[in-house]
Amino acid sequence: MRIISGEFKRRKLLANPGDTTRPITDRAKETLFNHISESIKEKHVADIFAGTGSMGIEALSRGAKTCVFFEKDKAAADLLRLNLETLSVKDRTLAWQTDILRTSFKPKQVPHLVPFNYIFFDPPYEMAKIITPGGKLYAALERLGKPDVTLPGSRLIFRTTPEHVFKFPPAWQEERRFELGTMLFIFYSSVQQLDSVETEVILPTEDQEVTEL
Repeated sequence: MRIISGEFKRRKLLANPGDTTRPITDRAKETLFNHISESIKEKHVADIFAGTGSMGIEALSRGAKTCVFFEKDKAAADLLRLNLETLSVKDRTLAWQTDILRTSFKPKQVPHLVPFNYIFFDPPYEMAKIITPGGKLYAALERLGKPDVTLPGSRLIFRTTPEHVFKFPPAWQEERRFELGTMLFIFYSSVQQLDSVETEVILPTEDQEVTEL
């Protein structure tokens, strides 16, 4: 796994060799970032279900201002920490080992990292099935959409598969989607300030203390 472009171009990243995480392929990541690289500059990013940090680190390499990485699995979190240390980006990042289904998404004592205005939301494919009203992942998305967590007009990119059926809470408005291989990318925007969100054309090609990993 490598960084495609930007400040850390061609640097290699450690990846979890097991089945716990689901790293995005280089081709898919390059296609996605070719379309969003300009809009992500100077943004405060959240990489949720981060794994070893591929998406958030790519965003930093392409000009994102900060990134908070959310990952529950200890093995993946340990490798994420090593990736951040190797790139010397600790001053503008936080690796938070936390349960996405319970977290507040509000890390303490790091006001320069929040609120977010760009979010990568990449749960295991099977978890997409529980994004329904009353479900824990649905509730997590509601917390993520609160004004003290996410800025008005913010963007969320959700990766899933075309066959999954799910429903996002009203806090998030779908803008567009595109398929790439077996993957489906859906762009959402915060409805706090929906009118200010720019439109792009995409073509296929629990409150707890912060734990620094």
